[in-house]
Amino acid sequence: MTVTNPTTDTSTGGDDQSLYARLGGYDAVAAASDDLLARLQADPQLGGYWKGASHDNRRRARQLIVDFLAEAAGGPAYYTGRDMKTSHAGMGISQRDWDVFMGHTRATLAHFGVGEREQGDVLGFVEGLRGDIVEA
Repeated sequence: MTVTNPTTDTSTGGDDQSLYARLGGYDAVAAASDDLLARLQADPQLGGYWKGASHDNRRRARQLIVDFLAEAAGGPAYYTGRDMKTSHAGMGISQRDWDVFMGHTRATLAHFGVGEREQGDVLGFVEGLRGDIVEA
């Protein structure tokens, strides 16, 4: 699968590091993913999407998310999962669910002190996935 990503942006400051490097690498992406997943699973509106998922299923999904984000940010990970449309088909994710998800994403980025430029890159990338995820 090819993932479109904002790996380099030399328009602001001439920095040619990948977004992955600017975020702090694998450990930072994994920590942010763990924080975001905990927020989503604890959310009264979104938590139901994980209802009935085994611990093994949750671990596998977590690893796929980390790999997807690391690869999308220009890191050395290789995402082996399905495309976002296939992965979320039939879940009935609404625009309201998406808005709650994006709020948690912003909160996670703020919690880790992610810089404004990197926040913009991450949020822009994630927002680009909405059409493949939101159904209802």
